[in-house]
Amino acid sequence: MTEKRRVLITGAMGRIGRALTTGLAETYTLRLHDLKPDMAPDGFDFAAADITSFEAVRPMMEGIDTVVHLAGNPSVEADWESILNANIIGTRNILEAARKAGVRRVVFASSNHAMGIYDRDGEWPVYHTMPVRPDSLYGASKAMGEVLGRHYHDAFELDFIALRIGWYADEPSKAKDQPVLRAMWLGPNDTINIVRGAIETETTFGIYYAVSNNPDRRWDITNTMIELGYRPVDRWDEATGLDEDHAPGSPMPREEWP
Repeated sequence: MTEKRRVLITGAMGRIGRALTTGLAETYTLRLHDLKPDMAPDGFDFAAADITSFEAVRPMMEGIDTVVHLAGNPSVEADWESILNANIIGTRNILEAARKAGVRRVVFASSNHAMGIYDRDGEWPVYHTMPVRPDSLYGASKAMGEVLGRHYHDAFELDFIALRIGWYADEPSKAKDQPVLRAMWLGPNDTINIVRGAIETETTFGIYYAVSNNPDRRWDITNTMIELGYRPVDRWDEATGLDEDHAPGSPMPREEWP
């Protein structure tokens, strides 16, 4: 039998990190990371580090094949200092430490907020090839993470896969009155499947939308399906048992949309 890939998940005690830990534990040998030692779950290799410190980050890369980088400040309301340190300097530290350790690939948790002005202004559909238009400092930090990944791929041949995550939740009922959130929902099954595809794809660089197969989805996932082998199985209407009306002016329903 071939040896399992060793995968480091940063920010593993967050919502997405916990879902990935459960969903990927049988496929990969996981090392989990978060800020404090007392956050360590039982039964896993765990590294505690502040990602704003390069010297703290560097040791946890030893023996790692792929980093799934989730750590950072996830708040759209975050101030500049927090965004700069956690999301920009922290991401650079992850990439540089990965490069120095000979890590094969970094899978970066980008965000729909890197393109959020299209959503604010209702300029749909949105394709991954369109110019970035962040809606916040948080969104700008995710766009910067994508640019840093491009540099590390081109300059150092580090594989870099960016996933523009829509809206993750275990189930989407919280967004019952928010059509855009429903449309960009990324369900737990699809989260696991898309990250597994990002780890295994032969593609060495790419930016991909990560949303489920929701009615009135407004973000193109064609390259996600072709290059990552992604086949979404979650849908917000099926998860909630509610019907979705086709909103006037929104893109065509799922059956006619890539």
